[in-house]
Amino acid sequence: MRETWVRLRDSRAGGYVLALTLAAIVTAIIAAIDQVVDVANLSMLYLLAVMASAIAFGSGAAILASIAAFLAFNLFFVDPKYRLTVSDSEEWVALGLLLITGIITGQLAAALRNRARDAERREREAVVLYDVVRLMAAPQLPEALTAVAGRLRQELELAAVLIHVGEDGPIQARAESGDKHALEIARARTSTPGLVLREGEAPTAARRGSPGRWIKIIPPRIPGRRAFGSERLHTVPITDQDRVIGSLVIMKPPAGPPWNAADDRLLSAVTNQISLALERVRLGEEATEAEVLRRTDKLRSALLNAVSHDLRTPLSSIIASAGSLLQEDVAWTEEERREFAAAIEGEAQRLNRLVGNLLDLSRIEAGTLRPEKRWYDLGTLVGDVLGRLRPVIAERKVITDVSDDLPPVPLDYVEVDEVLGNLLENAVNHTPSETEIHVSAKYAGDHVEIEVADSGPGVPSDALSRVFEPFYRVQATGPRSRGMGLGLAVAKGLVEAHGGRIWAENRPAGGARFVFTLPLAEPATDRTDHSERAQ
Repeated sequence: MRETWVRLRDSRAGGYVLALTLAAIVTAIIAAIDQVVDVANLSMLYLLAVMASAIAFGSGAAILASIAAFLAFNLFFVDPKYRLTVSDSEEWVALGLLLITGIITGQLAAALRNRARDAERREREAVVLYDVVRLMAAPQLPEALTAVAGRLRQELELAAVLIHVGEDGPIQARAESGDKHALEIARARTSTPGLVLREGEAPTAARRGSPGRWIKIIPPRIPGRRAFGSERLHTVPITDQDRVIGSLVIMKPPAGPPWNAADDRLLSAVTNQISLALERVRLGEEATEAEVLRRTDKLRSALLNAVSHDLRTPLSSIIASAGSLLQEDVAWTEEERREFAAAIEGEAQRLNRLVGNLLDLSRIEAGTLRPEKRWYDLGTLVGDVLGRLRPVIAERKVITDVSDDLPPVPLDYVEVDEVLGNLLENAVNHTPSETEIHVSAKYAGDHVEIEVADSGPGVPSDALSRVFEPFYRVQATGPRSRGMGLGLAVAKGLVEAHGGRIWAENRPAGGARFVFTLPLAEPATDRTDHSERAQ
């Protein structure tokens, strides 16, 4: 019923027919009233037909209704009746006023009707464009275009909507919504421009804002499938700076509402919004690539600086000690040989830690770090770390405070061992040799809290927010001030991979404290023992 009314309303001939019908109905009503009672100015009832015609069908139907009212009143209610003549000159004045009043009233009502319809169209366009802009803000372009296609299909009552962009560009996406058979026809038309056409070829060149052309197509017959009917295909180019970057293809079903200029304007506005959204995506990707290149260049420069100094230093010591041992013209004592061997071992271990930190950092940056958790006792882990770092902390007094009733913690033993080791080495490298180092672990609700604190000069306030950045090094005061600035960055990545967090702060009594947390959630799967991994 609604579709029939829309077709009738938008049909000029239908409007004229209904205008005459309304005039005839009012004539019948006036005749019925005139048979019962004598009422002056019954001709004013024709204004109702004129206004109804103007509101429903526009000014043309209103003018026709006014003329029909003039003729009907003259023919049936003005003496001599049933003739288009008037015996009294005053009746000419009344009939003229009826005609003029009807035309003016019809024009005013039609103007109000047109303004109301324009306002409805603008509201509709604004709502649809708002939805398109909102939907295009989705993080994934294909999903956003699919949502836009569905919204257009719902709003315009279409059989199918197909959007494809960037076939030859850096941004490529495709989205579609609609009836399966209609989508097959739309795809065939977009992939085969030579499909049978009756009203000209599809547009091959476009300019910004071009509405495209309607094309009546003959779909190929498929055995066992009904014909889809006289669908019409519409292609609107999506352009960017006078360059076609895609197209919006729609299929209108035969029983759908008629197309009008407002729908063309809406499609043009939608394609412009899609073009702007694609431009934002492209600029965002370029900005991301530029940022990645900038950070990569910064990381490369820092890595080259580190390699040129921090990696060459232990290598130089190893080469020098090994070369001294190989000198046959020098009679080294057993103690001297032992010192050379110890130097080689110590510098090799230092080199191994530096390379290990670089590898861990690359895994963290790539997002491939996956802790292999099992339940472990923190007291045992702290003891193992202190034993492993005995050569590093030999000159320091390390005080431990790990509660005996601390529950087992799900963790990757090797990775947390590395975290604690990096924090201890950081404390040794940045504090005077006579200061103490405190290591503690305590239960804190749904997690445990491990702390490494020292009594050194602390961390400068402007560096507290940057100490966990890769290759960032604070001006150290310790006698072993060296390193690539990777230990804390690796520690942060490993802790966060466990679902914990890490931070640094200065102690009120002096010195710095580095604290990290580990959640007490049960690990998803048991892994091999840390000793097996270490092997």
